[in-house]
Amino acid sequence: MTMFSSSNTFRAADLGCATGPNILLAVQNMIDAVKHSHELPEFQVFFNDQTSNDFNLLFTSLPPERRYFAAGVPGSFRSQLFPRASLHFVHSSYAIQILSTLPKEAVDKSSPAWNKGRIHYSNSAPEAVDAYEAQFAVDMKSFLEPRAEEIVHDGLMAFIVPGHPTGTPHSEAFFNKTLEILGSCLVDMANMGKISYEKVDLFNLPAYLASPHEMEAAVKQNGSFSVEIMEYLHQEKQQPEALASTKRAGFEGILKEHFGFGEETLGRLYHLVCKKFGQQSSTFLESSGDAMNLFVFLKRI
Repeated sequence: MTMFSSSNTFRAADLGCATGPNILLAVQNMIDAVKHSHELPEFQVFFNDQTSNDFNLLFTSLPPERRYFAAGVPGSFRSQLFPRASLHFVHSSYAIQILSTLPKEAVDKSSPAWNKGRIHYSNSAPEAVDAYEAQFAVDMKSFLEPRAEEIVHDGLMAFIVPGHPTGTPHSEAFFNKTLEILGSCLVDMANMGKISYEKVDLFNLPAYLASPHEMEAAVKQNGSFSVEIMEYLHQEKQQPEALASTKRAGFEGILKEHFGFGEETLGRLYHLVCKKFGQQSSTFLESSGDAMNLFVFLKRI
């Protein structure tokens, strides 16, 4: 492949790395795959996330016998993070679905897209869905443009995001149904007087599940990549306790920031979430759509 001809060092980046350890396994798999096809003497791996990420925790979990040089790169992946044509491979897992900002219409009381009483767009008015979709398109544009600068010709990019099938309602996606239950638990806490209804009305999770059609449209609009693979990876649905734990890990920070939750109140919320997942498991886990992840594999052209 021509992308290896100019350097004896293979440079890769993981965008939205968080603190591991799952990403470390992905990095090792990438290195094993490259070594299987090419005899390259050195690997350099850049771990990227927001400046608030705990990079120290990530670095303490790096394997001591690793076969790559590691470096942290703080900053938004919706901006250029690396020099032009410096990366051979880019990876991202469960990060691109997080929006850079909430659609302003969703928290505007005068807008038909105001998402009163809900924390997510999936079962909301069409105007709210449209606002989230438009923000996702803007964010994909600002994600792909820097990657087109950073990745060498014939370089590769792979990412995984939760998705929903083209043409099906967002409300049928398993991931979105779990967020609806989280939202209902926040309303329950407002009913108990633990938080205000206004806080709930103004809280929206900045996440959007794209369809393959939307992903293809974003790549086509950018014009710098070809789609090599785009397919769904079916994921086994988690049981109630594991689901609640996943939601806590994913949204703890934003819940604390918006509602001012302490550990005790946050624990009470996720007790409610786990309980409600359990109560609805016979219908929710069995009747909702499959838990599906969208795998996208692109080549820089």
